[in-house]
Amino acid sequence: MTENPKPSVRGVALRKLVLDTALERFSRDGYFNTSIHDIRRQAGVSIGSIYHHFGNKEALAKALYDDLLQRMDAGLAEVMERESGCRARCDGIIAFLFRVAQEDPRTMRFVLEARHREFLPQEPPVCSSQPFLRMRECIEQGIATGELRPIEVPVAATAAFGGTIRLLQLHLDGALEAPLSRYLMSMQEAAWRAIAREPFNPTDTITRETEK
Repeated sequence: MTENPKPSVRGVALRKLVLDTALERFSRDGYFNTSIHDIRRQAGVSIGSIYHHFGNKEALAKALYDDLLQRMDAGLAEVMERESGCRARCDGIIAFLFRVAQEDPRTMRFVLEARHREFLPQEPPVCSSQPFLRMRECIEQGIATGELRPIEVPVAATAAFGGTIRLLQLHLDGALEAPLSRYLMSMQEAAWRAIAREPFNPTDTITRETEK
């Protein structure tokens, strides 16, 4: 078969084109149902250029996975830098995840739903990746400052962001009755109530002493 590469696409632009095409095909058809030739044909580049930049399909998937995680981590780092206080940071993280799911659902689907370790067996679980560690960092800081209840960090992180991740999966599956944005404030409030340290109320002590 005669290949018809796009001669004007080279270097960084070609690499981005191949990654974007791989994301679309992996998200739609799955890793194992997508070949390098499928990506080559859709991207309109030569097979040689793909092997030059990536080596093989597994290396291409690894490059895509790393690229998406780096982009997500950069967004979360920006939230952590911009906001002060655990509540503002938690709200910002949830808002950022909602925005990615709405504006770039392929990225969110690949990060959350692709079984990466089936084709990238050397990679740690996605929950151990840098974006998730960034979310854990937010929780650790909140516990250290006393804004959150002193409970186990994995429990607090799951309470804070696990519901959001499940809601995003429902959105990606088309199972929500309303647009995702309609649930943002409710999700932020529910997440915060699950982890926040309740303000001290002196009457609570009096009530408990009376009940003894």
